[in-house]
Amino acid sequence: MSHDSRVELLEIKVAHLERAMQELSDVLFRQQQLIDAQNARQLRLLERLEGADGPASPESQFEVPPHY
Repeated sequence: MSHDSRVELLEIKVAHLERAMQELSDVLFRQQQLIDAQNARQLRLLERLEGADGPASPESQFEVPPHY
């Protein structure tokens, strides 16, 4: 195998690796956007729940229902 063909083969491999790395980077970026959106949604839902019930006291978390 000649020196030129080895260099060409390495250039092809580098090009493929660069493309794969960019694709993985894009996927990671989209996943982080989804995670951020889900976290924001979860915080909004928690705020709505806390606003609807008022602040939960530690005693109310362990109350025994009346049928016991």
